[in-house]
Amino acid sequence: MKQSAIAIDDRKIGPGYPALIIGEVAQAHDGSLGMAHAFIDAIASAGADAVKFQTHIAEAESTPEEKFRVPFSRQDATRFDYWKRMEFTETQWRGLAQHATERKLLFFSSPFSIDAVELLERVGVPAWKVASGEVSNTPMLEKIATTRKPVLLSAGMSPWEEVDKTVTFFRAKSPLAVFHCITAYPCPPEEIGLNLIAEMRARYRVPIGLSDHSGKIYASLAAATLGANMIEVHVTMSRDMFGPDVPVSLTPTELSQLVEGVRFIETALSAPVNKDKSAAEKVELRQYFFHSVVAKRDLPAGTVLAREHLTTKKPGTGIAAERLSEVIGRRLARNLRRDQLVAEEDLD
Repeated sequence: MKQSAIAIDDRKIGPGYPALIIGEVAQAHDGSLGMAHAFIDAIASAGADAVKFQTHIAEAESTPEEKFRVPFSRQDATRFDYWKRMEFTETQWRGLAQHATERKLLFFSSPFSIDAVELLERVGVPAWKVASGEVSNTPMLEKIATTRKPVLLSAGMSPWEEVDKTVTFFRAKSPLAVFHCITAYPCPPEEIGLNLIAEMRARYRVPIGLSDHSGKIYASLAAATLGANMIEVHVTMSRDMFGPDVPVSLTPTELSQLVEGVRFIETALSAPVNKDKSAAEKVELRQYFFHSVVAKRDLPAGTVLAREHLTTKKPGTGIAAERLSEVIGRRLARNLRRDQLVAEEDLD
């Protein structure tokens, strides 16, 4: 069975199409609407295809008992408080989505509750990004499935059995793509698991991507070489910014380099080269780079050429260096100067 493709709005994702490159803002805006809009501009200017946020509604998602995995905030006593501070109103989410559209970006936001799904459905997201921690959130997944919109599923914390179950659930309901993701912040190279891109492609036959948390561009470039259909990276304006995702993020400059690199790799992979045809087209260049047989010293006419009389040097416009053995034993028909290229007419 061939790997399938999906469409999000008018953008095709899958084999034969450019990788969808997503700039993940997550909580990097730190609750500032202005900063959230600034991220949209930065991600668009870097050449990415989509921007992704996270929609947290504290009352629908969390309780005051939720603790910080890593205590990073000096102003939020609990994760509930943090999520509360990250909230935007529906009107504000609509403004972000409109801004992204104006900048020709697809607009995604991962929901973390049924309320968030309902809010984003009213805003009008074109597809759903399901975060790694929501793979087993069956009530929310069922709500998402009712929309019949494409689903981009991250599988960062799930064993095969759990991913298989969720993939099976969505297959009959929504166009589906799956992200390989390692939930480590930042993710060291030995844990990135690029081998899983091919394994997921063979296992699910849907578009497969890499959601990278290394904080470098290298894994994503490698993923492009391996044929990843989607690439998602976190973005920060500066590594001096505040927030839990800064160590795993790319700056806008790095995101721009990533986009350029991915497109370069895609172009190279899409244009196979015929070795013989390529060499035939380089005939004129050979004279500049190849060697010819030349006289090692001044030689009088009548000399029977021996190995010590000859060497090879550029340019490659005379008898080719590979034919040196054919020249040995021939008699000179005329005088040769040191470094003069040997020509057929010079030989009896």
